[in-house]
Amino acid sequence: MWVPRLVFVVVPDSPLHAPVLEWYAEHARDLPWRRPGVSAWGVLVSEVMLQQTPVVRVLPVWEQWMERWPAPADLADVPAGEAVRLWGRLGYPRRALRLHAAAVAITERHSGEVPSDLAELRALPGIGDYTAAAVAAFAYGESVAVLDTNVRRVLTRADAGREHPADHLTVGERARATELLPDDPSSAPVWSVAVMELGALVCRAATPTCSECPISHLCAWRAAGHPAYDGPPRRGQAWAGTDRQCRGRMMAVVREADGPVSRARLDATWDVVDQRDRCLAGLVTDGLLVEVEPGFFALP
Repeated sequence: MWVPRLVFVVVPDSPLHAPVLEWYAEHARDLPWRRPGVSAWGVLVSEVMLQQTPVVRVLPVWEQWMERWPAPADLADVPAGEAVRLWGRLGYPRRALRLHAAAVAITERHSGEVPSDLAELRALPGIGDYTAAAVAAFAYGESVAVLDTNVRRVLTRADAGREHPADHLTVGERARATELLPDDPSSAPVWSVAVMELGALVCRAATPTCSECPISHLCAWRAAGHPAYDGPPRRGQAWAGTDRQCRGRMMAVVREADGPVSRARLDATWDVVDQRDRCLAGLVTDGLLVEVEPGFFALP
């Protein structure tokens, strides 16, 4: 497996490259999925878990997951409900189902080895453009633009001079990110993870610490006086009273049960009847719960 190097020689193609790579060499977090010897499967699992979930919450679940299912075939060999159970409270549990489906596909189509080809990665169930690019770059050292929220924010500020990127990734944004990849193929994946780290630790969404940024002197947004975001209202992620909270409570009861759970126990988790009924129906439709007999529910 390719490992992001912390000591390297760089011939910069952009003035942004050297300071970001040097900063990463000094400040990169020691995360288990970045360590030597971690499989492409370990990288894939980490990338799916990290979607919309902080690193601190992912760390223990990733460790448990990799201990129990160190290869795709190990996960493919158990019911999908076991993946949902171990997923615990990471949120968005459909990701667990997608990982299970991907493990089955990898086992059946690729002899249990996570593919390195972008098209083959994208063809896996539940694997989108970002995850495919991240696995290609971080597991196999491919020179491909990896555009998560952190990377998009750093490049939007440093290169485009705006506080926040557009709601959805644009063709122009992807093209510019590809242009900014270092020409040196061994430096390109390091650049991708370094920009991601910079966005996570320094160039944060609400509280950027420009005084600690290695490219503050090159940042177009800083040079323009930090103009405020003037695009469409940015949506926060509410929790209290939402369908997500309702669904989460139901899932917690079923995950922790030894067997099927009665409808009465699920009804006791939420007071709003219409919302409760809608959420339970949605969990069944999404494949996260199955009605094993009338009025009793379990993991798939």
